Amino acid sequence: MPSIDLNADLGEGMGDDAALLAVVSSANVACGAHAGDLRIARATIEAAVARGIAIGAHPSYKDRDHFGRRPLAVAPDALRADVAEQLAWLDAIASGANAHLTYVKPHGALYNTIVTDESQAGAVVDAIADFRPGLAVLGLPGSAFLRLAAQAGLRPVAEGFADRAYTAAGTLVPRAEPGAVLHDPDAVAEQAVRLATGGTIASLCLHGDTPGAVALAHRVRDRLQDAGLTIAPFAPAPA
Repeated sequence: MPSIDLNADLGEGMGDDAALLAVVSSANVACGAHAGDLRIARATIEAAVARGIAIGAHPSYKDRDHFGRRPLAVAPDALRADVAEQLAWLDAIASGANAHLTYVKPHGALYNTIVTDESQAGAVVDAIADFRPGLAVLGLPGSAFLRLAAQAGLRPVAEGFADRAYTAAGTLVPRAEPGAVLHDPDAVAEQAVRLATGGTIASLCLHGDTPGAVALAHRVRDRLQDAGLTIAPFAPAPA
């Protein structure tokens, strides 16, 4: 039976992480740069481990004031160092909980910038490859990030967004524009099934900081299972 991964951004100190962990198969845990802290990260990882959920690092620009959603002109060397620092920080917390980081998914503006920005994408890729060769990375299909990740020997994994609007070019509509975030449960569930069965992506993102996020996540999971898909992590922790 075909499978699809459901991931959510967690450990940010907002939303109902515990409820979302009952729905998703992978947890993107904030690394403290845009949100979260040591206590929240540890609690999130421990809860994910208890449920057998895959744990990924969710690094970002160092920009807590804007929740990492403002593009920043960070020099590649500085960005590489920032991402490396965040990965090491979260990895130490995970190790303390007898857990493993199995993938990396950049957050917010950094995620969107490295779709087309070759220099910033290369910096993020270099930081991840230095941290753990061969690690899986989540990104937008066709992005510079996934292409450079593959060239660096990382495992590129294409991701879709159940609750975000797309442009004609296949990129995400900027959050500042009207209609960028989908709220209608039926529309979100229909988009989730369409993306999951299209043969392009291996993981679907569910945002936990939107109104009604938990109920929406359950609706998506139910519709995917009704479509004959199993929910399973794309990068499970080693046994």
